[in-house]
Amino acid sequence: MSQFSPFSKEELLPQEEMLEVKKQKGELFIGLPKETHFQEKRVCLTPDAVAALTQNGHRVVVETKAGEDANFTDKEYSDAGAKISYDIKEAFGCNIILKVAPPTEKEIELINPQSILISALQLKTQNKKYFECLAKKRITAVAFDYIKDEHGVFPIVKSLSEIAGTASVLIAGELMSGVNKGNGLLFGNIGGVAPTSVVILGAGTVGEFAARSAIGLGARVKVFDNSITKLRKLQHALSMPIYTSTIQPKTLAKALMRCDVAIGAIRGKNRSPIVATEEMIEQMKEGAVIVDVSIDRGGCFETSNITDHKKPTFEKHGVIHYCVPNIPSRYSRTASVSISNIFTPYLLNIAEEGGFENAARYDKSLRNGMYFYHGILTNKTVANWFDLPFRDINLLII
Repeated sequence: MSQFSPFSKEELLPQEEMLEVKKQKGELFIGLPKETHFQEKRVCLTPDAVAALTQNGHRVVVETKAGEDANFTDKEYSDAGAKISYDIKEAFGCNIILKVAPPTEKEIELINPQSILISALQLKTQNKKYFECLAKKRITAVAFDYIKDEHGVFPIVKSLSEIAGTASVLIAGELMSGVNKGNGLLFGNIGGVAPTSVVILGAGTVGEFAARSAIGLGARVKVFDNSITKLRKLQHALSMPIYTSTIQPKTLAKALMRCDVAIGAIRGKNRSPIVATEEMIEQMKEGAVIVDVSIDRGGCFETSNITDHKKPTFEKHGVIHYCVPNIPSRYSRTASVSISNIFTPYLLNIAEEGGFENAARYDKSLRNGMYFYHGILTNKTVANWFDLPFRDINLLII
């Protein structure tokens, strides 16, 4: 009886080694619609970013005048290799849509099923219908304000916070001038003149960049925050002695009473905590300026009320209040370049990995930002907020 062999004669001969097949580089088809949200002037990609994408073989459709408010012309986008479209449906018809503000329900109707949407989420401004519309179209949606990198940093949120912090000091400087009916003070340490006094509430990124700008202009700065770790980190980052304190009502009231400018930069978990009471603001100098950067989360001054870019200020108890949400939109070109610099490597990486699915499989930061995957809600915060069912993204992408 012959001995049975599970292998054929050919199989027992030396075999060629099988090498891993290189991932097929994917071609991206990106749509850049014009922003329609009230006073939103930013754009997700600059012409330089579009040039980098088109040179890598990707197609970009830009709706006409999409970059106009950020001072980027249609010609610049066209020269960079983009197709300029006069039809909004064409920009929304691409398989990857980039927006700054989340799309409206009408705009979601224009998106093709199974498309990828990358935009801000702005959870506090949303309603249940918005998520139902995305689910119906089986859209995969990424919120850039939820993208967290390998260092635990939210890159776009951080970048826009840097702009808001710097801008808050520049805005205060404008409002203090006599031309704007301020008290006629100049930000700056002029010889023989007492320096401007600035109080900053919050030692996060906004607070740090506000402090940097104010110190750079020669102001005397006091920073308040209830996190000793954040205060220490700020002192280290500024590498110079600076007055810091935890938030104690008596100390804060005294500092506000003496200051020329107060900047609110405390985020809080769901709402910014009100740390400066109306009584404290009543005691402030006539003509002092409040810039409440945290107004998009409710504001941390009790007297704060939302204003807009057209009518940005109001006066209460003799104090000028600037309470415009979305301060970076005021500096739309800088903000657009900043957002674009973060988006472009992500998009090139998605193509390099052979498409969005593969990129999300290997890139944890993309999964962190994803809140819809083919119409399935994957973000626990959104699910809890609107009482919706959700699935863990790590169980869906394997």
